[in-house]
Amino acid sequence: MPNSASAPFVSIIMPVRNEADFINQSLDAVFQQDWPSAQMEVIVADGMSTDKTRDLVQALMQQHTNLKLVDNPGKIAPTGLNAARRHAQGDIIVRVDGHCEIAPDYVRRCVDHLRAQPEIDCVGGPIETVGGSSISQVIALGMSSVFGVGGSAFRTVTDKTMLVDTVAFPAYRKSIMQKAGWFDEELVRNQDDEYSYRLRKLGAKILLASDVHVRYYSRSSLSSLWRQYYQYGFWKVRVLQKHPRQMSLRQFAPPLFVAALLLSLLLALFMPLGWWLLSCIGGSYLLANLAATLVTAAKTRWRYLLLLPVVFAILHVSYGLGFLVGLVKFVARWTDNQSQYQTARS
Repeated sequence: MPNSASAPFVSIIMPVRNEADFINQSLDAVFQQDWPSAQMEVIVADGMSTDKTRDLVQALMQQHTNLKLVDNPGKIAPTGLNAARRHAQGDIIVRVDGHCEIAPDYVRRCVDHLRAQPEIDCVGGPIETVGGSSISQVIALGMSSVFGVGGSAFRTVTDKTMLVDTVAFPAYRKSIMQKAGWFDEELVRNQDDEYSYRLRKLGAKILLASDVHVRYYSRSSLSSLWRQYYQYGFWKVRVLQKHPRQMSLRQFAPPLFVAALLLSLLLALFMPLGWWLLSCIGGSYLLANLAATLVTAAKTRWRYLLLLPVVFAILHVSYGLGFLVGLVKFVARWTDNQSQYQTARS
């Protein structure tokens, strides 16, 4: 453990809502850090939870004097992050969610990277996605697959330390956050990607460090996975409208696939060519899905062979459909490209 006199003060900010099933283990992981407690504060921004989340946090406050609870009336992650950050006193600010567990050396390793590499402004580690039930284990497997989520480095790369576009649960220098401003309070999803892009526009460098470890608990049902990735696709449209260069080619693949399916199905109602196109597009995807399933299932002794292709399809179709719906929903907002974070400065 670092000496308290030399250790920088660290603020851990946690936006949560209705996390009663996970909040204890998430906060326990935070308080097990090998970092001086006198040099660390934990600020939970609760999005007006309707379960026992607040009660559980308040109970832990009796044991940990450096734990604070603040209200997040906006109820979404970016308003929670901004609410917690207003109270943060640390020179380094670490984002943690109520659905994850950081390793005992998470804070120390993040700080070590930032102190050893002055050119790095933000650091995080690869996510180990896990599940508590059989369904959530299959979902975790799909979310850790290149076929499932594309080239998202923090989900699929575990053995390399490298510069990346974004990381999950990052540690930021307070100085770079002051330059970048606040999280965009319009974005229900994708606010972390949008924020990382603004950091990089300022010249900041984001590090994915292989020795920084975090465990994330995946959704527990196929329906909740569908809602999660539908929202990712839906709100990605607003990120596209605000920052066109933030998008990568892989992020256009799901909406293009779903659009092609829908268009060929529409054509099939009127001409034989539509059925041919539908068969080609659908058949090609099924073959690719089957191949990815076989490769992935072979690493897990075939336990997830039947359900994994369903998980892959949900990841792709829900994101793609959400994106297409977002294009329609936000069709009149292509000139409205300002990030909604200015008001958070007050």
